[in-house]
Amino acid sequence: MLVCLLMLLALPSVSAASGSGEARPSVKTDVAGQGPVYVIPVDQRIERGLQAFLERGFKEARKYEASLIVLTIDTPGGLVASAEEIGALIRDSRIPVLAYIEGDAASAGSYLALNADAIVMKPGSMMGSASLVDGSGRAIEDAKLISFWKAKMTGAALLNRRDPDIAAGMTDRNLVFDKPEIGLKKEKGEITALSPEQALKAGYADAIEPTVKEAADWMGYGGHDMIQVKHTGAEKLSTFLTNPIVMTILLFLGIAGVVIELLVPGFGVFGIVGIVAFVLYFFGNYVAGFAGAETWLLFIAGLVMLVLEVFVPSFGILGLLGSACLIAGVVRAAFSLEHALFSLGIAFGAAVVVIAIVVMVFRDRGIWNRFILSSSLTREEGFVPVAPLPELLGERGVSLTPLRPAGTAEIGGRRFDVITEGGFIAASVPVRVIRVEGGKVVVQTIQVEG
Repeated sequence: MLVCLLMLLALPSVSAASGSGEARPSVKTDVAGQGPVYVIPVDQRIERGLQAFLERGFKEARKYEASLIVLTIDTPGGLVASAEEIGALIRDSRIPVLAYIEGDAASAGSYLALNADAIVMKPGSMMGSASLVDGSGRAIEDAKLISFWKAKMTGAALLNRRDPDIAAGMTDRNLVFDKPEIGLKKEKGEITALSPEQALKAGYADAIEPTVKEAADWMGYGGHDMIQVKHTGAEKLSTFLTNPIVMTILLFLGIAGVVIELLVPGFGVFGIVGIVAFVLYFFGNYVAGFAGAETWLLFIAGLVMLVLEVFVPSFGILGLLGSACLIAGVVRAAFSLEHALFSLGIAFGAAVVVIAIVVMVFRDRGIWNRFILSSSLTREEGFVPVAPLPELLGERGVSLTPLRPAGTAEIGGRRFDVITEGGFIAASVPVRVIRVEGGKVVVQTIQVEG
């Protein structure tokens, strides 16, 4: 009985302790210790390249037994598919994950933050505005897609018992709600975006801290070493190379360079530029995680077949197969079919114009000259042309051989190769020259009047 009484007396003090002070989020506790705090930036558009970078950062954190992962978020959003993959990476992490919003956690950035175990915002930051838009920035009105994305956002909010209505309001313009207890109201046509103070009241931020270190201190990891995960040189280059504008330029240079080198051989510069452009295109997408080894094989096979087409007669088969391999490699290497075809179309159109101009300027060097007889036999080189015979016009003679229609005739005491206008003339028949065309002598029979 004494034990029961002591337990009853202890209950109020436990409740009071729970209700006092600054609340802490419930985080994973299966990985504990004095390991370092890993700080990983989410400071770019959310796409496959960021996903590969975060996967590397999480793997390194596990390897060195980190006690906490902090994602410093400042992103305009990005691809939903990549956001889903990164969200799963955050949820499945055995190491606690803190989302520190130091700029904008817009669109898919909000989704990543909601999947973390805790959210801390920097003064002046923003979270929300997660409506779906297409590649040109126009709002998507498809009800099914909106419903799907809203379900994803509300599901992420419920992971840490956050109000799902607010997450839904970040995605659905038609949703209306009024929450006077936290001073938040949404009208139809609006998209919810939260300031740090609003997010704290709404339970969408667990604290507001000015620095990452203070956010880690608030989480209880103040004495731990902090390790900043940085982009490698290859990852930075990949981010630049996978920019849609840069990708289009690389495709343009690749197509124009290779085709010009094949059509106007002898310079080498165009071929080198084309191949380097294609290599950079595939390298950027490979490092970003968009492309696999098969895209390199398609690229190399396509290039080899295009070169062989120039030297091996294949009636265009090798050229068609090579072009198909290059196009397939370009499309498979890109992060989306739509973007790949769009960039390829623009690059191809621009390349055709440049190729036509270069071919016209250097037409004397074109590969087609190999199939055209361009040499001539001149007097200077020792070749003597047949002398014209205008003096024979009207002269008379006799056929020495049958003319069928060509043969030999004697005219003015000299033998000449002659030809009729198509008719047959027997031997020893009187003939007259009716036309002389250079060395060609045309004759006809002389009508003898009796």
